[in-house]
Amino acid sequence: MSSHDMTEKKLKAVLVSIQLPQVSDEEHKGSMDELGRLTETLGFEIVGRVSQKRKAASTAAILGSGKLKELAEYTGGRGVVERFKKPGNSHDDEGDEDEIEFEEEFEEEFEMEEGSFTSKPRAGIVIFDHELSPTQMKNLEDVTGVEVLDRTGVILEIFSRHAKSREARLQVEIAKLGYLAPRLRLSNVGGDRQGGGIGSKGSGESAHELDKRRIRDRIAELKTQLDAIHNEQNNRRSSRRESPCVALVGYTNAGKSSLMRALTGSEVLIADKLFATLDTTVRVMHPESFPRVLVSDTVGFIKKLPHDLVASFRSTLDEALNASLLLFTVDASDPNFRSQLEVTRNVLKEIGADEQDQFIILNKVDQLTDIQIRALRMEYPQAVMISTRKPEDIKRIRDLILSYFERDMSEEKFLIPYSMSKLTGPIHEKSRVLEETYEDDGTLMTLRANKDFLEWLRKQLA
Repeated sequence: MSSHDMTEKKLKAVLVSIQLPQVSDEEHKGSMDELGRLTETLGFEIVGRVSQKRKAASTAAILGSGKLKELAEYTGGRGVVERFKKPGNSHDDEGDEDEIEFEEEFEEEFEMEEGSFTSKPRAGIVIFDHELSPTQMKNLEDVTGVEVLDRTGVILEIFSRHAKSREARLQVEIAKLGYLAPRLRLSNVGGDRQGGGIGSKGSGESAHELDKRRIRDRIAELKTQLDAIHNEQNNRRSSRRESPCVALVGYTNAGKSSLMRALTGSEVLIADKLFATLDTTVRVMHPESFPRVLVSDTVGFIKKLPHDLVASFRSTLDEALNASLLLFTVDASDPNFRSQLEVTRNVLKEIGADEQDQFIILNKVDQLTDIQIRALRMEYPQAVMISTRKPEDIKRIRDLILSYFERDMSEEKFLIPYSMSKLTGPIHEKSRVLEETYEDDGTLMTLRANKDFLEWLRKQLA
């Protein structure tokens, strides 16, 4: 069954998670709530959650036997794994580093959630808040009898649906193929993971090798196409290098696109869902100002963002790398925004985009109480607190951006002879004209501009 079919029929989903000792209850709940939003973004209806505290996640089926049976009550599966394959017995397990354990691990179960003592609603898909190995996924599908997705698979599917530009589609396909390759033969349900037009399960080793080779060839082809696009992008960046650029960065659904639209007047997509924006958009700040400032909206971040996606979208994030100023846009109404801010910083550090000057923009403060706002002001005294719905707040951000790019500028007066009026074009383009009066022998102009341009103008008038 394809993902499209699953969405059309509004599949019911059950969410599953384990909590390791180093993870606090608050962090665990926040991660599960986020998984719920990811699941709803795919159009699934969540009918239950199964959680368990464990010492480690090295078991062949993640959960203990009791929780596997509870999970199977949602899906109608048998609730047990008939047999475990030992790693190394089959080429199917190539790359699977999880140790298969036959002894029951120590487990501490949470209390069952409300409704779990009665007959549970039937779920057609199980979604884990972890990355599953191919063997674990195969075992869990045996236990539940339905398709199993992990967090990475969910994020990849969302990216696949939301990618609009050719570049984004290529990036997503590369990441998806890398994810699918080791799972082609082990999964016996969920046809979407066996295809994408790249072959299917083979009946023998030769077919399996053929699938792997075809995937490698396709990835190489996609990377070649992507390199060509990147060269075009680098040329465009070079052509606008003289214009100052500010990049909006932050967690997914923090309000970056809303701020982008407010600052530039552009019709960028705004949607209250995760990963609504995958394509970097660059627009001129409007109304146009001096200096002429470019604003770029970048792909949002999320916890446990698959490394393949970070690598694939590195070029998209290059807008942040090339920007002079970063605006960390934060959804201040989200209780987990502090950890989200840390995720953003870590991803930017990973791509080397953590050296630029930056401001923290605490967005959606209109959803907070006065007490919460006062507490945030004490915690983040340098942050700018806004609501993108308030024009006066947008003006504050605009003034902040302009004052940043004007900080190294100087003011100077020049008399431009009428015989050299051709200089007025570059002057208006490269400087802010603060005052302009017409004298007998020329135009007297008070300018604010960077030192390089003022020096150039002096040489022209010498």
